[in-house]
Amino acid sequence: MDLEKIKKRALLSWASVILLAILCTVLAVLQYRWTAQVAAGEQLRLKSNLDSRLELFRRSFNDRIDSACLAFVPSSSDFARQSAEDAYLAKYRSQHKAQQDIVETVALAVPKGNDLLLFVPDAEARHFVQTSWPSNWTPTHDELFARANGGRPGPTRPQIPTLRAVPHFGREEQGRLGRTIAREQDWLVLKLNDAYIARTLVPEMLNAYLAVSGKLDYDAQVVINQIPFTPLYESQARSMSRWIPDASVALLEMTPPAMSFSNVQAANASPLVAPPFPARASGSWLLRVHHHAGSLEAIVAGARRRNIALSVGLLLLILATVASLVRSSRRERQMAELQMNFVEGVSHELRTPLTVIRTAAFNLRGNLAQRPEQVARYGALIQTESDKLTALVEQVLRYGSARSGRVIAKRSPIAIDALIESSLHSSRLGPQSARLNIEKKIAPDLPLVLADPEALEHVLQNLFENALKYGTESSNWIGISAASAPANSEPAVEIRVADHGPGIPKEEREHIFDSFYRGRRAMQDQIHGTGLGLTLAKKIVEAHGGTIAVKSDPSQGTEFIVRIPAVPPEHQNEFAHSHR
Repeated sequence: MDLEKIKKRALLSWASVILLAILCTVLAVLQYRWTAQVAAGEQLRLKSNLDSRLELFRRSFNDRIDSACLAFVPSSSDFARQSAEDAYLAKYRSQHKAQQDIVETVALAVPKGNDLLLFVPDAEARHFVQTSWPSNWTPTHDELFARANGGRPGPTRPQIPTLRAVPHFGREEQGRLGRTIAREQDWLVLKLNDAYIARTLVPEMLNAYLAVSGKLDYDAQVVINQIPFTPLYESQARSMSRWIPDASVALLEMTPPAMSFSNVQAANASPLVAPPFPARASGSWLLRVHHHAGSLEAIVAGARRRNIALSVGLLLLILATVASLVRSSRRERQMAELQMNFVEGVSHELRTPLTVIRTAAFNLRGNLAQRPEQVARYGALIQTESDKLTALVEQVLRYGSARSGRVIAKRSPIAIDALIESSLHSSRLGPQSARLNIEKKIAPDLPLVLADPEALEHVLQNLFENALKYGTESSNWIGISAASAPANSEPAVEIRVADHGPGIPKEEREHIFDSFYRGRRAMQDQIHGTGLGLTLAKKIVEAHGGTIAVKSDPSQGTEFIVRIPAVPPEHQNEFAHSHR
């Protein structure tokens, strides 16, 4: 009944494992899909957040540049109170020092006849003095000259990205219509300090708008929008022209107002002033940013891989835990079966000698044994079965002591040859030595060993009796040998017990030292035993610091090899003297 319960529990445990494996697979698939959805959402969130912060950066940056440029532009009331030259110079004197980091050069472009003249403030900023147009300002000269003459400039070289021209509108009567329209009569030309803006202002604003907890997680690059990959600023020393930006935004956008009759003042109003117009309406510069760890897609993909790996790790841990529990349950079931077999074996081992002793005692008491030889035979039978009972009880008690850590008692120097002889006589080989071919090869002058004589004798008795039980069915030969055999450069004595029996199957060899384990042949042939003998032998030998191993091939017999450390050579004489 108990075995049936154990089997049912094993089936339930395996069913639970299969069900859990299916659930874990389903969870893994769902987790993979959910992680993909979360990753996509996270990528959109990061991209949206980055775009929002770059848009704030763009507005703030452009406002900063616009305010610096417009600070040099006189108001309508300024033009009304004084001449245009004085208005420009007054603004220049008041704003030059405050805005010199942003605005590098201030000039005035005035059309005159068939030419467009360029003037710059003198050293004291009291007058404008004429100067020649810089060669790289030619596109701006051509555009302004065309505007002054009411036409459009032809194809020219690209504008300087940081050159701004602010028109000053005057009034002009237009014939029969009787209306006043605005006309550009001169221009305030502003050259921005691109070095300061790119290398100082941009990094400061990047830290203000993109840094998190004082740390900037992005590499940044500012390039001329007309000529991509011509960098003005790079946050890293190495070139970043080949990486793909996570986001980009146009800078230096100064869009001119719509020109229409609606923004023209009355004929007696002051002259009009408009904000500066750009070289490119889409922005002269381009800011490109890229995350340190890679693209946003790569970052999200990496986070997704880590999440998946963590989830898979957790699922594998759950499965490993369950597998460990199942394995432990299986081992427990196997141990329970072995223990039940042990109980059955011990019961059988106890029942047989007790039955023999009870029968012999009954015959002696009932005067069934009349002759002295019969009494002697029954007495010997009782003694033999009592010895079996004593050995069985002693083995069980010794196993209990070994489980509690008391494997061996006090050790003393002993001679191996004497120990082998005493073990032979006290084992079952002693009474049956007449019919056995016991071949002993004991090397002379073996070193002494420090051992518990009783425990080590128990080991040898078990090996001798196993050879008798399992190895003499087809041959009566048992080999016993002892010789010196250094182990790990230390002196040791090696004892071998061999037989010519059927051998131990390969699948059983790794289990023969397990508690309560008995081979298939022993169970089939109902050979008496408890399955504790080799377990105790291994524990005792290892408690002495030695080793025990088995060599066996089918139909080639079995050989057990025991190695026990010997007394060091420098102490052999001392122990030999005490041993005598």
